[in-house]
Amino acid sequence: MGVNVSVVAVDAGNSKTDVALIGEDGTVLSTARGGGFQPPYVGVEAALDVLAGALDEAFAALPGPVGSVGHISACLANADLPVEEAELAEALEARGWGTSVQVRNDTFAILRAGVDEPRGVAVVCGAGINCVGMVPDGRTARFPAIGRISGDWGGGAGLAEEALWFAARAEDGRGEPTVLARALPGHFGLDSMYALIEALHRGTIPLTRRHELTPVLFATAVAGDPVAGALVERLAQEVVAMASVALTRLGLLEEEAPVLLGGSVLAARHPQLNDRIAELLAARAPKAVVRVVSEPPVLGAALLGLDVTGAAPEVHRQLRAQYA
Repeated sequence: MGVNVSVVAVDAGNSKTDVALIGEDGTVLSTARGGGFQPPYVGVEAALDVLAGALDEAFAALPGPVGSVGHISACLANADLPVEEAELAEALEARGWGTSVQVRNDTFAILRAGVDEPRGVAVVCGAGINCVGMVPDGRTARFPAIGRISGDWGGGAGLAEEALWFAARAEDGRGEPTVLARALPGHFGLDSMYALIEALHRGTIPLTRRHELTPVLFATAVAGDPVAGALVERLAQEVVAMASVALTRLGLLEEEAPVLLGGSVLAARHPQLNDRIAELLAARAPKAVVRVVSEPPVLGAALLGLDVTGAAPEVHRQLRAQYA
């Protein structure tokens, strides 16, 4: 008899992929980690090859030969629109890795990891910003979350760009004074915004390092700089706007419902940001229960898979206990 895998859970982000193979009783049979999932840059098939490498490693680590493989629950970055989820699901089905496939945006994994039933809202603020919600009857709330063209503001990358904009204008006189004009270049050992602009433009400092400026922005805000503080305030308002809309769409605004915060910016638990989010949300949704998600997203992908297979509550509990 081989090892029967009930759910293949995949949480694939831009920088890394986590895989967990789940048994019929909720036991985690094996895990593996692979590279990032980036179909917009490398193509769908090459991106799936990255998943294949992680899956091969996970199957190789099973405590015996493979018997059967059931449902594939894949929560994927860059699956921002339902049409993209459908396309990626079709591509996964063509690989024949399991008997059924469901693809969701990776934000759903963060939400499901943090709740005991598929009910609530999650706002994720890492490099970008996104929000999803779900209820047990299958209804969901979501946003395109693909940047300014879909009405988004925030995320670590967006905050860094805003901070640079205000700092540049402060230094040359077009804008109001802000400590950011010294703090941002100072982070890189430079003495002026002009020097930082030149370094970023000419590649002396790679543009990919702009994310390092987000913590500088928060530190400057905590020190009392009004420009930095206004950016933190706006991010809090954006988070609450997304969460409130998602709660409203799902009929949860007047009910006790979890609102989970995830992603590197929100998981850093900056008091000025997270406390303000809780304060603003209490005015919009007084019964909402706000907390930062600490559970790994691959757990959420696995739980979503168990939801689809109709696994018993004790199977869900067995799985969650292994990630406690």
